[in-house]
Amino acid sequence: MFDTTILAMLGGPEIAIILVIVLLLFGGRKIPELMRGLGKGIKEFKDGKDGADDPVEQNRSNTNKPV
Repeated sequence: MFDTTILAMLGGPEIAIILVIVLLLFGGRKIPELMRGLGKGIKEFKDGKDGADDPVEQNRSNTNKPV
């Protein structure tokens, strides 16, 4: 039925209204903290997806160290 997503239907005025509502709900001081937490979460997700926490990958990087 609908071939578009919600993001495709949003224009400039709609995004501005959403930003004003977010600013009113959370306040100017809380928004940087929320964005910082969101950024950390995205970074951890990407690291996990890429296998940065993979023990096999860590063992490969330590091959030059004597046992």
